[in-house]
Amino acid sequence: MAQKTALIVYGHQSPASFNAAARDVAVQALTKQGYKVLVSDLYAMNFKASATAEDIKGDLKNPEHFIYNDEMMAAWQDGRLSDDIAEEQHKLEQAELVIFQFPLYWFSIPAIIKGWIDRVLTQGFAFTMQKMYDNGIFKDKKAILSLTTGGTESMFKPDGVHGDVNVLLWPLQNGVLRFCGFQVLAPQIFWCPAHTPPDARNAMLEAWRERLNGVFAEKPLSFAPTEYFDLTFQGGFCLRPEVKEKFASESYGITTAQHLGKPLPPDNQTKAKQS
Repeated sequence: MAQKTALIVYGHQSPASFNAAARDVAVQALTKQGYKVLVSDLYAMNFKASATAEDIKGDLKNPEHFIYNDEMMAAWQDGRLSDDIAEEQHKLEQAELVIFQFPLYWFSIPAIIKGWIDRVLTQGFAFTMQKMYDNGIFKDKKAILSLTTGGTESMFKPDGVHGDVNVLLWPLQNGVLRFCGFQVLAPQIFWCPAHTPPDARNAMLEAWRERLNGVFAEKPLSFAPTEYFDLTFQGGFCLRPEVKEKFASESYGITTAQHLGKPLPPDNQTKAKQS
């Protein structure tokens, strides 16, 4: 059996942080299982977060009107991407499992991880208009968001002051990971470790270690199948009428975002649906 590879995209400045401890647990647990583990420590690498013309070697297609996506796709096709991007793409190509480890910043990812997404997941390499969602380029890879929060779990409940964490997770898990085809596994959320006693923090890390021992057997999160949609301009890329009719009598919407004006399906972005 071929050795599996895992990539950890890590975004925290301090080696003494809880995020660093979670990264180390993942490295240890996966290495013990025989994985080859690659770590992109973005701050240590001084990884550039901004998407600019410096990401392209050689001449631009249209220097008068720089369109990043178009220029990057052409540069990827011609092998003219900057060395740091090419290296990260090579790591990603190898990986069957990708873990993003980061602290939640302003209900989202730190800028340095957003920069990794913007710069590394180029059109052609990570997606095309024909290859996305269920038919995505990375459909044979699994991905996990592993994150720490500053607030308590109750703050992110549907009646909490920050609102439903499932809504917060949708743009990253559906709009980035699933868009590129990843099988998105349930997020690993470490609630408020900065205000948690040491023994409870250790228990969090041990639970993460235990989860990783069986991570490849996990079912992914549930999303609306691409076949539910009329993927034409005439159809507006919307749900097919027969699908709307099928779900008309259901108590909940299909997903967190395709909710059809109904209550959101509970835990849609935090727990795999049990069969």
